[in-house]
Amino acid sequence: MVTSTQDIVDRYVIGTRLRLREVHDADGTVTQKLSHKVRLDAGPHEVACTNLYLNNQEWNLLSSLPAHTLRKRRHIARFGGATVAIDQREDGSLVAEIDDGEQTPAGIPDWLDTLQDLSKDEAWTGAGLALARGDAQPAAR
Repeated sequence: MVTSTQDIVDRYVIGTRLRLREVHDADGTVTQKLSHKVRLDAGPHEVACTNLYLNNQEWNLLSSLPAHTLRKRRHIARFGGATVAIDQREDGSLVAEIDDGEQTPAGIPDWLDTLQDLSKDEAWTGAGLALARGDAQPAAR
């Protein structure tokens, strides 16, 4: 069952590991933040993520940096004890991420119909997809 939906615009700042994320919730709330993600090991499961929530002045300044942009609609689904974020990309592709919280990853639930496990494929991360699009853009004002 889908419990929430958000529209997300990610801007991956060129030459850095930084991401500017703007989240639009269904109730009209907009959240803007600066993120930094680092893999702690070779696998997909251990990632250190730091988020800084930005005000409009900070957002306007940082979003003027050149970046690769990725837009998606995120659906949060809960079923059978699992929480899954399903990202619907502009090209129509769907990518699901299982949220195990702090627990050891349990694997793909039987109810989630998957074509391929992309957990270890960096090309399917948000940064990888944005880079592949090759549309470096300054901020939209």
